[in-house]
Amino acid sequence: MWSPRRLTRSPIVLVIVLILSVALASPQAIAGTFTLQLENDRIANTDRHYTHGTRLSYVSDGLRDEIPWGRDLLQWLYPFDPGADARVGVALGQSIFTPDDIAASELITDDRPYAGWLYAGLSLHVEARRRLLGIELDSLDTMELNLGVVGSYSMAEEVQKLVHRIIDVQRPNGWGNQLRNEPGVLLVLERKWRPEPARAFGMELDALPHAGISLGNVDTSGSAGAIVRIGQGLSVDYGPPHIRPNLSGLTAFDPDQRCTWLPGNVPCAWYLFGGVGGRAVARNIFLDGNSFRSSHSVDKENFVGDAQVGAVAVIDRLRVAATFAFRTREFEGQEQADRFGAISLSVRF
Repeated sequence: MWSPRRLTRSPIVLVIVLILSVALASPQAIAGTFTLQLENDRIANTDRHYTHGTRLSYVSDGLRDEIPWGRDLLQWLYPFDPGADARVGVALGQSIFTPDDIAASELITDDRPYAGWLYAGLSLHVEARRRLLGIELDSLDTMELNLGVVGSYSMAEEVQKLVHRIIDVQRPNGWGNQLRNEPGVLLVLERKWRPEPARAFGMELDALPHAGISLGNVDTSGSAGAIVRIGQGLSVDYGPPHIRPNLSGLTAFDPDQRCTWLPGNVPCAWYLFGGVGGRAVARNIFLDGNSFRSSHSVDKENFVGDAQVGAVAVIDRLRVAATFAFRTREFEGQEQADRFGAISLSVRF
């Protein structure tokens, strides 16, 4: 039964109130991490399907001590951990999808549609310490709401044609067949776990499992997976940041270990990683087509797997992450699995 008490516990209400509080707070309260993410399949020497993604985001530092009532609210929501902390974030992103043959101007009925997705996002991230199956570990709860548009208003056609002209590669000629304009809503709820790493010979090793759901006309799916990391200073983050639905960590990072081999003894961390994940897909607008209007579509695969390998380096206030990703076939008739590269640059202020 609905009640005002239940409403005040809603994560949606919490993220809105926190963001408004940050906006009205002192300049010190907006310290955080800015991240630029680029994903592109030309790194894998292809130009098809999920062909490009760009995302610029900001995630605040912990707000527990910056907002007077923040500590009490977090203790109420996470009574098992009096030290739970919250961050809020905003983002702007664009993703571009094309069929395999971008030279053709006619509709390719057996390949995925041309489509673009331009969106803005709000997010809430709560870090807490909890016990799971008798093991003490850190957890990260994420709620992310993305609002945007699919179709020509996403400006994907203009962006891809401009970039292809600049780098002098094949012009995409089939954008006249792209999905129709449609408002997009995507709500992502996810939890990650981070146990204490195993340590030996100055190195650390851990595994970060995660599970989540996505809801909306853009994507409705459930996901689960894990990444394994080996390196030093693994408490710096929850894995490398990627553009969803790829396996993603938090864009913020907090190095707490010093590198004696660097000038100035500055904070640093590094690791190599590999990850796998699976998604059960009920809806994917970029394959199923428009929700309320007739459009090109293909028969999607309901189960999709992802794998990734890469490296992350953190020096003081800078983090660089590089990833090579593999994705199984997403629709019936797709001839090959997809692969693409990703790079992200994060700076703390």
